[in-house]
Amino acid sequence: MLKKKTKIIILSAMIILLGVTGYLNIALNNKTIETSTQMQTNYNYFDAYRTDRSSTRDQAILYYDSIIQSENSDETAKSNANSQKLALIEQMENELALEYLVKGLGFTDAIITTSPNYINVIVKSKELTNSEVAQVVAVITEQTDYQLSSIKIIPVE
Repeated sequence: MLKKKTKIIILSAMIILLGVTGYLNIALNNKTIETSTQMQTNYNYFDAYRTDRSSTRDQAILYYDSIIQSENSDETAKSNANSQKLALIEQMENELALEYLVKGLGFTDAIITTSPNYINVIVKSKELTNSEVAQVVAVITEQTDYQLSSIKIIPVE
């Protein structure tokens, strides 16, 4: 009789442990999937932006090259295309350098876009502290001619 009760108690304990293990497995897997999805989304945003920007700029450079190499283009068009191409290359180099400087401040990732009047700084961060904003602004104003009113800093998770 004692053996049967012991077996029932052991079997009941194992069933309870199996249920707890199953519940924990499901709960932890759901949490891991949510975190992984969020990280994948963030990763994809910065990579997708860079891919789109690179593709657009490559097309622009090809366009300028076709004007420069065309026999039908006059010297003015060739000269304008060459200056536009050189300006685009300089802009690309400046944005890349600024991105690395902003990353050097401790951000995981950053994207910089410039126009003649504005500069946009997109950083990988949930929120920005006043100190982080000040550091980014300091880097931008030291390295470029943009004033504080022309700088837009956007945190992206």
